[in-house]
Amino acid sequence: MLEIDRLTFSYRDGEPGFTFNMNIEPGEIVGLVGPSGAGKSTLFDLIAGFLEPASGDIQLAGRTLLGLPPEDRPVSILFQSDNLFEHLSTGANVALGLGGVTRANDERVIAALDRMGLPGMITRRAAQLSGGQKQRVALARTLLRNRSILLLDEPFTGLDAKTAAPIRDLVTQIVRANGWHAIVVSHQAEDIEALAHRTYRIENGRTVLT
Repeated sequence: MLEIDRLTFSYRDGEPGFTFNMNIEPGEIVGLVGPSGAGKSTLFDLIAGFLEPASGDIQLAGRTLLGLPPEDRPVSILFQSDNLFEHLSTGANVALGLGGVTRANDERVIAALDRMGLPGMITRRAAQLSGGQKQRVALARTLLRNRSILLLDEPFTGLDAKTAAPIRDLVTQIVRANGWHAIVVSHQAEDIEALAHRTYRIENGRTVLT
């Protein structure tokens, strides 16, 4: 289980900050909603290790993640934008999820692009892709990292309903099959409804189970 226990953070000393509490079972996807600036990105940054909390704990299977640098945390994160190296090929971008661009022709990279509905695009430069295609490439790379904690920030930006539906199903299947702990942020109600087993809302800097 991923446990976020009384995790607090403030950007300025003495000012009201955030307090997060959340539990996620293996194989579960939890939704996280709230208006812009509510603290969704702050929570992701705390889990990933980009920010250090003032107090509280983050535990995975009973072991704390605090003190571990971002590169040593079992976390894969998909940001809302600016996810790709545009001078690299599609395959090279995805291969970064396996540890390096030299694996651009790896069968796992090819299969990941196929699952995202991007067959035959392995050599195309990222700069030549549409916004929706870029998002699918970034998601393919994130899933290939195979980390126990999956953080998805607006993962289906730029995708139409017909394209997004099978990819949502794929994410659900992969999370369940691998026993990952996933949190998805989306302003699209259909994404949360399709993916999330439970949903937390951030209100006044606090997580509330809806």
